[in-house]
Amino acid sequence: MSEATTRARVERRLDDLVAGHRFEIAVVFPVVGAVLLLASAWGWLPEPLAFNPYLVLAGVAVMRLPLIAGLLPVTDRKAAVAVLALVAYAFGIEFVGVATGWPYGHFEYLVELGPMLAGSVPLGLPVFFLPLVVNSYLLVLLLFGRHTRRAVVRLPAVAAVVVWMDVVLDPGAVALGFWAYDAAGAYYGVPLSNYLGWVLSATVSVAVLDWGFDRAALRDRLAQCPFFLDDLVSFVLLWGAVNLVFGQLVPALAAGLLGVALVETDRFDFSVLRRNPAR
Repeated sequence: MSEATTRARVERRLDDLVAGHRFEIAVVFPVVGAVLLLASAWGWLPEPLAFNPYLVLAGVAVMRLPLIAGLLPVTDRKAAVAVLALVAYAFGIEFVGVATGWPYGHFEYLVELGPMLAGSVPLGLPVFFLPLVVNSYLLVLLLFGRHTRRAVVRLPAVAAVVVWMDVVLDPGAVALGFWAYDAAGAYYGVPLSNYLGWVLSATVSVAVLDWGFDRAALRDRLAQCPFFLDDLVSFVLLWGAVNLVFGQLVPALAAGLLGVALVETDRFDFSVLRRNPAR
């Protein structure tokens, strides 16, 4: 059996797995995850389960399956190089950030999000970081359509959505106690420097992703793959719920607006609310 045949078979099986379990992946996992994270933050879970790093990492990995399945068929060698470059960049900028406070502001992890490299940065960091960039890129392709042919429109729009996603994510993570900033900021404990840092990170990451992936292939895959943005559905449900429970209305509203964008692009597919929806 040739390598191409084996790859096609793996891609097809992964597609079938995700398509057959959209409800569990896109709805059940983020809802259960939000409940477990909140229960951990409030001290309702026993020590072995509270913020268990392997449970956290496993849950996140499952929610990433739609994105992985969606990307695999359009990931050639150039795209793989771009992904590896983004992984290296994610680790590099995070190590610098933890050690120096640049560019996000001084912060430290208070909860282990899986195994930690050098005791300071999660080994699973790319699983948390890369989807922010990829989901933003895909959403912009859908929202702006033919206008994304122009880099002057495409790149700033994607970078803006990446920062917008962190407007949702960071306050929720701080409220849960995932990490904390030394100089707590006015935006739900997050300093402005964090978002200035994300402008830099988003700009670099989006440029690398844009270089590596064929936009025409991504658009075709988006048209053929109804679950491609289900990971963003999970993001909206999980972090929208966490922020809402903590009374953080601005990030909860920001999550809701991402949900509106998904609805407008027909990607908040309510068929995920049915068991085993048709592909």
